[in-house]
Amino acid sequence: MENINKILIKSYEEKDAPFLASIYFNTIHNINIKDYSPEQINAWAPLSSVETEGWIKKWHRVPPFVAVLNDTIVGFAEFEDSGHIDCFYCHHDYQRCGIGTALINAIEDEAKKNNIKKLFAEVSITAKPFFIAKGFKVVKEQSVNIRGVNLTNFVMERLLG
Repeated sequence: MENINKILIKSYEEKDAPFLASIYFNTIHNINIKDYSPEQINAWAPLSSVETEGWIKKWHRVPPFVAVLNDTIVGFAEFEDSGHIDCFYCHHDYQRCGIGTALINAIEDEAKKNNIKKLFAEVSITAKPFFIAKGFKVVKEQSVNIRGVNLTNFVMERLLG
């Protein structure tokens, strides 16, 4: 079947904030729940994480890449000048549609344009296979404490040639 869907990566606009906050909350609650307990999920993405005020402040400093498919916002990723990838989320109803690949490709293009030689991220258990498939290596497994609850994630990196 021909893929008629084209994923567009666009610049963040403040009006995107409610959609991105919703993706963050719903992806964690619907997708990451297979690898983390309800207590861990609720610490990671409490209901308050859909409120946009804090996100808007954060995204003013580090505007995310925004993935759009057929006029619907379906994912986002933050990329810092240091090469750090933060908050990398694909909409829970659009998993395995190429959104993550489109976001990683945009990050790689930006990194190369800015002569950044290494990408790195703290990756969930759920996202680890995706990042491995994209050439990232596990540097270390770690336990992080969020709102008094410990969660396992992985520091991963990829050198750019």
